[in-house]
Amino acid sequence: MKPIIRLTAAIALTLGLTLAASAQAASVNGEVKKIDEAAGKITLKHGAAKSLGMDEPMTMVYRVKDPAMLKQVKVGDKVTFEAEEAASGYTVTKMQKAK
Repeated sequence: MKPIIRLTAAIALTLGLTLAASAQAASVNGEVKKIDEAAGKITLKHGAAKSLGMDEPMTMVYRVKDPAMLKQVKVGDKVTFEAEEAASGYTVTKMQKAK
């Protein structure tokens, strides 16, 4: 039984490290260019976002998952964000001011 326990522990550790690495890779650094609270949208200038299939830096308009995120930032703020692609376009799911 000990070899099975070791194998299971090794697989769990590898999977955990892989998930942590991919979660970090999903974060994108950007700058707030415009905020449209009424529409629930934010314009972000950012570098490549490999997790979204964007290999080049660009400026894009994103929807926000939670409109309260828009009150935490202002134009010119540097942010770190995560986004996902949905049928209605790209949506910011997490965002915080960069440190």
